[in-house]
Amino acid sequence: MPSGTLKRVWVVLVVLGGLFVAILAMNRALSENDLEKLLSGGELVLITRNNAACYYEGANGPTGFEYELAKAFTDYLGVTLRVLVIEDERDMIAALEKGLGHIVAAGFPFGNRPAKGIWLGPGYHDVDQIVIGRRGGVDIKSKKDLEKTTLWMTYHSARIEYLEALRRIFPKISWKILTTYTSDDLLQMVWSRALPVAIVDSTIMYRNHPFFPELLKLLTLGAPRKLRWATSPDRCYLNLAIHDWFERKETREVVDGLRDYFYGHLETFDYVDIARYRRRIRNRLPYYRDLFEAAAKRYHVDWKLLAAVGYQESHWNPSAKSYTGVRGMMMLTLETAETLGVEDRLDVESTIMAGARYIARLKRQVGDDVAEPDRTWIALSAYNVGFSHVEDARILARRLGKQPDTWQGIRFVLPLLQQKKYYNTLANRYARGREAVVFVDRIRTYYRILQQVDAKPGQGGRIDDLPRH
Repeated sequence: MPSGTLKRVWVVLVVLGGLFVAILAMNRALSENDLEKLLSGGELVLITRNNAACYYEGANGPTGFEYELAKAFTDYLGVTLRVLVIEDERDMIAALEKGLGHIVAAGFPFGNRPAKGIWLGPGYHDVDQIVIGRRGGVDIKSKKDLEKTTLWMTYHSARIEYLEALRRIFPKISWKILTTYTSDDLLQMVWSRALPVAIVDSTIMYRNHPFFPELLKLLTLGAPRKLRWATSPDRCYLNLAIHDWFERKETREVVDGLRDYFYGHLETFDYVDIARYRRRIRNRLPYYRDLFEAAAKRYHVDWKLLAAVGYQESHWNPSAKSYTGVRGMMMLTLETAETLGVEDRLDVESTIMAGARYIARLKRQVGDDVAEPDRTWIALSAYNVGFSHVEDARILARRLGKQPDTWQGIRFVLPLLQQKKYYNTLANRYARGREAVVFVDRIRTYYRILQQVDAKPGQGGRIDDLPRH
């Protein structure tokens, strides 16, 4: 494009931006201060979806990427957060227009048509539209290949707009919208071969992939688009507050931390490993569940977490031995076993009991002032790398302006313990911090999978409600 044309385009964008700011200012001057009314009411209502990427009930209460981000915003405003779950985009916008909620955080980008009737905040997270299939299923390698089959999906406007534009190039592309199912349902249906392919948001795929390792990302449709909060146009002051909040350095750190917390540990996902894990949940775990439950009850830890640690350590092999000399189901060092009173590291019951006791001890050392689940993740990193090195990591986190009492902060600095310029300044020197991060990431994945199933002993080593081929 000629430089003169670029200059004119830039001038037009500047003018439009100025008009937008002027309109906001005018509305701000003429309208009732909606933000003051919200603050006096003491509550912000978040409209969102109930899924793995937005909002759900976790082991420690409500959580989810969108929920936690909105919670950070309401903490900043000094009000409480209430969630209104609505799954359909059109119903979300209708609820916004009726004043039933203040903010829509949908977990997907809005299309151009609905965006004309709402105000959108700044973009804060990229999301792709991806075509998923199952191993051995439909072969799709290009957009032209999409003509081979029907594309199944839930509704949202940005996705439909893109497909309508794509169909002008490839006229045989067809799709069907399932109104009574969620994107999570579509993953299950493709996995079970009820559907050949589906289109889902990348965030949904990444959060659920460990449960359905046979699923494949076949194609990405277009460039990533930004997630944005939506508000009603009559909430001018709230919209301005959202823009101001997202511009803050502290907010950018919150977003980065949530992205790392909810998606960072999934980077270690491995199809072969997860498939093997699911088989061993059926075939091995039932023989040891009673021992995990008894130890967990005695030391007040979640038995599924304890079992996840055991799998990461030994793949539930009571005779396991590493090249460093750690042994047994929970892979205890000789020194740790002695301090925990374990005489035989190959004795399954005593080592599982010792592992639970050790985790409980590490959690006490981390401290009650550290909130869950961060306290647990930090304790598990100490299980791997040693508590003294975790203390070094917390010191380093403070120096670097990171939060020393959050897993996000510790996860960031642990790999730095392998760099001389950092570990030379710390009492306990070098540590394999990157390995500790991978250790916790994998346990988090195993733990989350195990939370979805119920391994019962006495069933021939099978779990009836675990998805199988």
